[in-house]
Amino acid sequence: MPVSRRMVGTVFVGGALVLTLSALAYPAMLGVQTTSASQDRIIANTQWGPLTEADRDFVVKVRAAGLWEHPLGMMAMQRGTTPAMKEAGKHLVVGHARLDLACRKIASQMNITLPNQASPQQQQFVATVDSKQGKEFDATGVAIMRVTHGQIFPVIAKIRANTQNTMVRQLADLANDTVLDHITVLEKTGLVNFDQNNFQQTTPPKLPKDQLTPPPPQPGAPVLTLSIPKGLGLENLDTKSPAALPSADVK
Repeated sequence: MPVSRRMVGTVFVGGALVLTLSALAYPAMLGVQTTSASQDRIIANTQWGPLTEADRDFVVKVRAAGLWEHPLGMMAMQRGTTPAMKEAGKHLVVGHARLDLACRKIASQMNITLPNQASPQQQQFVATVDSKQGKEFDATGVAIMRVTHGQIFPVIAKIRANTQNTMVRQLADLANDTVLDHITVLEKTGLVNFDQNNFQQTTPPKLPKDQLTPPPPQPGAPVLTLSIPKGLGLENLDTKSPAALPSADVK
């Protein structure tokens, strides 16, 4: 069942986009009582280079993306109606498990507080897809995920170009590879409507900040781990970005 512009618009008004340039950190928990309007403000000097507000927010955003895309990938593995949809689910799960490991490592080294829940709009994404069945489940899931993955590219590029922190730079490299891999497997489902996708990417709705911000974790709560399921042969799944060209002999 194709997804109409009205359907996609309803989904995104209810959920907006997974990753925006809004701040997603928890300043009080990090010992930063006030945040600057400038994302370039250095909040810590580390052995890996200065950590800016933008760097910290990026780590939190990558973590938050996994908190909804990992469970959505699990759903796609179980409920997808085609092999391509199930394969996309595998890549979502494995890719975000690997990104999450990197986020947790960076957070522990640089005293960054990570959320344990996705934002309200991200949780609505999952609920929206979960409410669908059969081919509508596939189409709705692909529509949401393809737009959100396309929207994050400029954020990754900006961090990769500007950060002076080597660990954040490595995370940006991994995130770029992972997002491109996810876009590729989503497109292989044959369910991407590029006109609708481009419309949603360029006209995101404006939502209140509290809808875009993951709730802070409870004091003393352990950090939730996004893992690769055992026994399914997914540990060695290739989630690197695909080759840019099919052949080196292109003239």
